[in-house]
Amino acid sequence: MSPLKGADGQVYAVAQGSLIVNGLSASGQDGSRITVNNPSVGRIPNGATVERTVSTPFAEGNALIFNLHTSDFTTANRMAESINDILGANTAKPIDATSVRVNAPLDAGQKVSFAAMIENINVAPDDAPARIIVNSRTGTVVINSKVRVQPAAVSHGSLTVTISENPQVSQPAPFSNGKTVIIPQSDVRVEEEKNHMFVFSPGVSLDEIVQASIMLGLRPVI
Repeated sequence: MSPLKGADGQVYAVAQGSLIVNGLSASGQDGSRITVNNPSVGRIPNGATVERTVSTPFAEGNALIFNLHTSDFTTANRMAESINDILGANTAKPIDATSVRVNAPLDAGQKVSFAAMIENINVAPDDAPARIIVNSRTGTVVINSKVRVQPAAVSHGSLTVTISENPQVSQPAPFSNGKTVIIPQSDVRVEEEKNHMFVFSPGVSLDEIVQASIMLGLRPVI
């Protein structure tokens, strides 16, 4: 029998049953060792008897605190506004970028229905924050639509240099005691396309950059 205690020292459950070990560890005298998963972790399925009810603040007070999965001031404010539009002014109030406080009924049963109604209110979350991800191994750069750029000028064109080797054979005249030699002859040719240049104004968006790149014949990958 193993008592399971909470932070307050009270016994909330008593565990007893067959332990299922999720890992193992074995070693030899020569120092060799093998470990599978974590040998110090296990579980007892259906092996605990509840001895005490765990207190919850849900049934206490006249308010509920909803926490956003991703902290964002804009989303928290929009959530409070959506609740107030349906349930009345001052029903919800954003506390910070994560939490929204909503006035709720005192009765626990009514709170469940109230919380279910709040969960089904549609809220338009804010766009993801501006972010740039650079893969140093492949050189790939990924940016989202929130990124804004400073004034910049971009030039695009191509320069092709072709070098052809056409060796020539030099044959001496008869009875001149000369030797046949190979004379190198190189043909160098340079081809340059007309360069294109465009200027980005301050605060230009990713979509505008993509559209400008397409006009130049580039193939951006988003």
